[in-house]
This record gives sequence, C-alpha cells and structure tokens, in this order.
Amino acid sequence: MTKPKILVTRKIPQTFIDQLETIGEVKMWDETYEAMPRDQFLEEVKDAAACFITLSEQIDEEVYETATQLKIVANMAVGYDNIDVEGAQTHDIVITNTPDVLTETTAELGVTLMLTVARRIVESEHYVQDGKWQSWGPYLFAGKDLHHSRVGIFGMGDIGRGVARRLQGFNTSIMYHNRSRHLESEQTYGTLYVTFETLLKESDFIICTAPLTNETRHKFNREAFSMMKSDAIFINIGRGAVVDEEALIEAIDQQQIAGCGLDVLQEEPIAMDHPLLKYPNVVITPHIGSASVETRNRMIQLCVDNIEAVLSDNEPLTPVK
Repeated sequence: MTKPKILVTRKIPQTFIDQLETIGEVKMWDETYEAMPRDQFLEEVKDAAACFITLSEQIDEEVYETATQLKIVANMAVGYDNIDVEGAQTHDIVITNTPDVLTETTAELGVTLMLTVARRIVESEHYVQDGKWQSWGPYLFAGKDLHHSRVGIFGMGDIGRGVARRLQGFNTSIMYHNRSRHLESEQTYGTLYVTFETLLKESDFIICTAPLTNETRHKFNREAFSMMKSDAIFINIGRGAVVDEEALIEAIDQQQIAGCGLDVLQEEPIAMDHPLLKYPNVVITPHIGSASVETRNRMIQLCVDNIEAVLSDNEPLTPVK
C-alpha cells in the first residue's frame, strides 16, 4: 500500500521528519529561511494528503482545486489569515493551527519590544558600536519609563493576557480594548475595559496583540495615530495589516508618537528601502514572537500530531473552525 505524501514547506529538525515518515512519504523543502516558490508549492501539493505550512504559504481556492488528495493543512501559527478556511470546509479539508503553545513566548517579546524602544536600546548600542561614546551626559539616550505608566492593550486574548500578567511587575495601570469584555483579566490583573478612543488618548504605551479580521484591518490608521500622545510608544505583535503603514510612517515622521516596535508587517520580509527603516526610534524584528527553541519545537510537534491524527482517521487536536 502506498504511503500518503506529506509536504513540509520549511526545513525542520530530522526528529520530526522521522515521526512523519512512520505514517507517510515526506517531501520537505530544504530551506529554513526561504519560502517555497508558489509554482513549486502548487506542483508538490498536487498529490499530497497532508501539508505542513507556515504563514508564508497562501492556501486558497487554487490550492484546493490543485490538491485533490489533500486532507489536512497544518499551519505552524496561531493566526490563519493566510488560509481560506471556508474554502477548506467546502473541499472537506481540515485546517489546524498551534494555539496556546506560543502564548508566553510571544508575550515576552511584546514586553521586550516595549522596553527596547522606551529605553532606546538599539540606538544606544549602535552609538557604542560606531565609536561615538566619548563621555557620559545626564540625558544621553534618556528614554521613557515603563514602570508606573499607563499601558493600553488592543486585543485581550491569550497573548494580551500574557502581556498583562508580565506588566504586573512594573506597577503599570492597564487598560484594554477588545470586541468583548474579559472579566477574568479585570479581576486577576486589574485591567480596565475602555473604548478604543480612550485607549488611544490615554495610553503611554499601546501594544497590539489582536488577530487580523475585517474589523481589525487598518484599525491603527491616521485618525488613530493622531489621537495618541506625542510621547506614546506603539508596539505590534499581532498582525501587520492591523496597521496602516503609511499612516504609521507619517506619525513617526511628524513626531505624532515617540516611536514604535514591530514584530509583524504588512509585507514580510521587509524591503530594505522601506521608509520605516530610516528612523532610529523604530525597532523592527523579523516576526520572531514565538521564536524560542522550546516553543518552536512545541509548535512543530503539534503540527506533526495533527497530521498523524487526521491521516489515521482520528480527530485533529487543534482544528480551526
């Protein structure tokens, strides 16, 4: 009996390939940091029963019509805006993601970016590396305090609550805006539910942890940035398209806000001539929110477990519904 084909679109450790090879014939793209070209992906997925993907792969009607044997797409991410979920249901294909396992690691990066931008870490490190540090001055790279500040969290999901949990140690006052109130976070972390406008106007730091939906797309636009404090810092660890990047560039350029830290962008990877790269008060990381070895291993393992379950005619562990 022929084993089902399992397509893996990024190079992953051999230990996980060994697990997949017990249930199928594995075809792996042999690149760790480069996405499989679209035309090659469509060719390879034609006869695949399972597909292990990252956010770089767009799963749409063209894929569903091409991959007639496909049973499962295991997405190595929590968000799945790269996948036509309704189309998958029409074609009786299971979509899975990796919730929960990356919450704490991503929340850590969010707070790291807050501190990095506020304390001007990247600017000051470059200052030293460039040999400019000749003396000490009372306001040399003086930044902004996180402690006792007012932090606004946009999106009080698992990651938002992870950020709130960490901010307890900084004695911050935490406001949040969400599509609905989260009473547990209010009781546990003392968070205050406010309107989006209030969040913008009163926060010293705003951190976006929200997923991309029709309601959140370009939520942070010109109007939103114009309402923020001139010394406010904006952080995005949610999805890039939640931000209107042209509006953000204007806000930075016109000093409407003090700076920003971004782990996600509208187009990834970022082009080297992108306007945001020229500002010293902008810190951009290459979508590494969940990038600890332990967490990435757990994400891959969950994808493998979901594939094994579906190809064995069992229920997936973390289906997207």
